[in-house]
Amino acid sequence: MSENPTPKTMRALIQLHDGYAGRGEAALRPFRDLIELAEVDVPEPRPGQVLIRVALASVNPSDVMFVNGMYGQPRKLGRPAGFEGTGEVVACGDPEAAGHLVGKRVAFTAQSSGTWAEYVIADAMGVIPLLDAVRDEDGAGMIVNPITAAAMFDLVKREDAKSFVMSAAASQLCKFLTSLARDEGYRPIALVRRDDQIDILKQQGAAHVLNVTADDFDARLAEVLKEERPEVFLDAVTGPLASQVFGAMGNGARWVVYGRLDPTTTTIAEPGQLIFQSKSIEGFWLTKWFRETAPQTIMAVVQSVQKRFIAGDWSTDVTERLSLDEVVGKLEAALAVPNGKVFIAPGQQE
Repeated sequence: MSENPTPKTMRALIQLHDGYAGRGEAALRPFRDLIELAEVDVPEPRPGQVLIRVALASVNPSDVMFVNGMYGQPRKLGRPAGFEGTGEVVACGDPEAAGHLVGKRVAFTAQSSGTWAEYVIADAMGVIPLLDAVRDEDGAGMIVNPITAAAMFDLVKREDAKSFVMSAAASQLCKFLTSLARDEGYRPIALVRRDDQIDILKQQGAAHVLNVTADDFDARLAEVLKEERPEVFLDAVTGPLASQVFGAMGNGARWVVYGRLDPTTTTIAEPGQLIFQSKSIEGFWLTKWFRETAPQTIMAVVQSVQKRFIAGDWSTDVTERLSLDEVVGKLEAALAVPNGKVFIAPGQQE
């Protein structure tokens, strides 16, 4: 446990806007228009909360959509951005209930403050103490991607089909999904946008990898769907592509939306499929899964995820670690690099 006293102020990347983006603001904006580095007060934990010194914070697609005002929760002007990270618990609001967490290295999601800061508040019941052998890079990205992958794969397993479709399949989350599927004999159909991602995903266990920008994509999609007959489409993209894939799938197909990387309008070409082919469209939100899932199930998933990282079955691919000073100027370029994840290290010097 650190013996350094907690300071009164901290550096953080705060949001420059409130609420949601207005109509006609569907395009992603430069980060310099959305966040800025500032000196703010260190938040104080209330009962049920802990204060964490952030070691590493993730940059997920949900973070990007959030600071653009295009996520399902409103922005807060002047509040630090960022949903997920890892760090050391340095204080708690209720020593009797959460004092055992002080000094622990934990994975967490932010509550009333954001993770792109030197300190953050988190719900004491929601933090995950990390085993010593888990790397910070894996701990900082443990909740949003790996646990989502495990939860959505459980959804897939409840269907009869041994195959399923994934959009944005080169993402870290889908790589975890592919590994889970391979280990249990399932056959993922991975949709990507670059040829250099095809071999990577095949080596990890994807049965088929289709480049959605290829000239023969429509024909290949129809061929693979006929061969594999998947019933679940796990979609982080939406837009015209997702609508096309869902329309080409067979009776009983479930379109599970968990992201919106394509901000353009999503249309359903033939709504009658929902009636006569028993197709369905639904959303997946990890926060809701945590609320509705039994604590013993959550604990089992958390333990299995950590064991996979320790065993080397899973590993977080790191594109870049940015200091707080570097984020505004370098984050867009770092996120444009494929096949890896970007982290923010608040204690790192430029």
